[in-house]
Amino acid sequence: MKHWILGLLLFVSLGASCRTAYYGVMEKFGVEKRDILIDRVEEGREAQADAKKEFQSALAAFQSVTGFRGGDLEAVYSKLNGHYEDCSERVDEVKGRIDSIETVAEDLFTEWKKELGEMHDPKLRSQSETTLADTRARYAQLLAAMKKAAAKMGPVLTSLHDHVLFLKHNLNAQAIASLSGNLGTIESDVAGLVREMEASIAEADAFLKQMGQG
Repeated sequence: MKHWILGLLLFVSLGASCRTAYYGVMEKFGVEKRDILIDRVEEGREAQADAKKEFQSALAAFQSVTGFRGGDLEAVYSKLNGHYEDCSERVDEVKGRIDSIETVAEDLFTEWKKELGEMHDPKLRSQSETTLADTRARYAQLLAAMKKAAAKMGPVLTSLHDHVLFLKHNLNAQAIASLSGNLGTIESDVAGLVREMEASIAEADAFLKQMGQG
């Protein structure tokens, strides 16, 4: 497992007291929870963009199989399996980024709500409450879009895996013909996934714009 995945899992799995200590250290360097959330969303957006490219590359590899006219079937399998493994790694990264975003966001909103109770000026408190509500609403849209796209990744990844394993078990021309026959389904699945990921990336852009990072 890549080191960045381990880092994400470690952060998400930290207890509230440990995360509080982490936030405290970051604040000493002038980095607030809001800044951390913005960074996490930017990283999540990039992870989804990378995953989108990886699935498109995998589709292109499957499409190239239709032009197979003899040669090293082991090489064909290795190429497709490599693309599947790259997609699988990107899916893990996206899920880890989403978990990290969710953790920081909830910590930020909890702190924000608590601090509202410490404000004495009703006008300022009302304005801050409105900003919190707006931020929560936009965040909810972002999280829903990210989770929807991530959920779409699983079935597409499973389909790619099935086809790769089928080719592995049947390294012959008939297996290649079978993959070619199912190409339309794979193309449709990947196209649908790309649309969901592009919608999610657009939501991330909108959220960052609202947070002043457009």
